Amino acid sequence: MKPLVICGPTASGKTELALELARQTNGIIISADSRQVYTHLTAGTAKPKGMWQNGVYLVEGIPYYLVDFLPVTAVFNAGAFAERAREIAAQNPGRQIIFAGGTGMYLHAYFVGMDTLPPSTPQTRAQLTALLKEKGKEGLHADLAQRDPVSAAAIPVGNVQRTMRALELCLLTGQPASQLKSGVFHTLPDPEKSAFVYLNWDKPALDARIQTRTENIFDPMCAETQTLLNQGVAADAPSLKSLGYPQAVAFLRGELTRRQTIEQIALLTRQYAKRQRTWFNRYTQALVLELQTPQNFDLKNITKDILRFSASI
Repeated sequence: MKPLVICGPTASGKTELALELARQTNGIIISADSRQVYTHLTAGTAKPKGMWQNGVYLVEGIPYYLVDFLPVTAVFNAGAFAERAREIAAQNPGRQIIFAGGTGMYLHAYFVGMDTLPPSTPQTRAQLTALLKEKGKEGLHADLAQRDPVSAAAIPVGNVQRTMRALELCLLTGQPASQLKSGVFHTLPDPEKSAFVYLNWDKPALDARIQTRTENIFDPMCAETQTLLNQGVAADAPSLKSLGYPQAVAFLRGELTRRQTIEQIALLTRQYAKRQRTWFNRYTQALVLELQTPQNFDLKNITKDILRFSASI
């Protein structure tokens, strides 16, 4: 059975659909979400509620892998995801493998591959961290624009992690990061080895879903943020750079009002969803499900369409 991949922008219903597919196929789910990997980050990452049993995270009794397993101070990347996902697939022969998530680079690393680039070093990370503190994210991005304008044009100013990585590659190799990448980035997954399904919500409908979710998760996200800060986790820890958490920190410090914080998080989430749509629009081999209202997000009928599509390619 070829793997099924449920992808799309944040708040599009990927988890719900993956769980329904798993129920109907006796499948397992591998999360392709770069922030659900962290323990103690649940509300703000929309991590599916589950429980650990015999070393497996179960959601409604279904094995759900690569969530809730990393300490909040750890770093995880696409290469580590691909390696772990291959191990999980190998350990579950005969089971339908279902990927669910919106971190496009993770899925690309697993199904297509990645360029082999030099790993981070403590020295370059320390150098760039000091530069970030001195110049801020705008100054850091300006440095990247000087060294590698192609990479800078592709990386938002607010994405500090990607900016630092691109600068790090410049420092380590003496070349612009954009010149180190091969065509693997632009290669599409082989449709004979995977079945991609893209949830394409009408923009106003998706914006409304994002707003509703932001309102609903705000209080529990602030509570878990406060708990982590009370435990001594630094506000700039990798996990607390996740979407919405820096704003939660600012709210808890009294720097933003409740309404300002909610609106900032909703805006950033909409911007993130736009970037996700741009990424997944390249996957022309995917089954695109056009969605406008809750009524046409009928899980059982959609699941039938997906299984027919998977069998036909």
